[in-house]
Amino acid sequence: TRTDELAGKTFVLTGTLASMTRDEAAERIKAKGGKTSSSVSKKTSYVVAGDNPGSKLDKAQNLGVIILNEDEFLKIIG
Repeated sequence: TRTDELAGKTFVLTGTLASMTRDEAAERIKAKGGKTSSSVSKKTSYVVAGDNPGSKLDKAQNLGVIILNEDEFLKIIG
């Protein structure tokens, strides 16, 4: 079922998620009306940081973007 609860929200995925692939995570975000991006910017709503996150995590911290761990992300996407 598609919902719009994440409409207007942009997620950037970095690192490895334990419970799903990044492609699966992107599909779950899109199913709730959100978008994914490959790069972090001031317009990014959330960065989802899995294991071994790369430079995207540093950039998110520098820009003050909200960083979610996998558990927090799973709560948002249900």
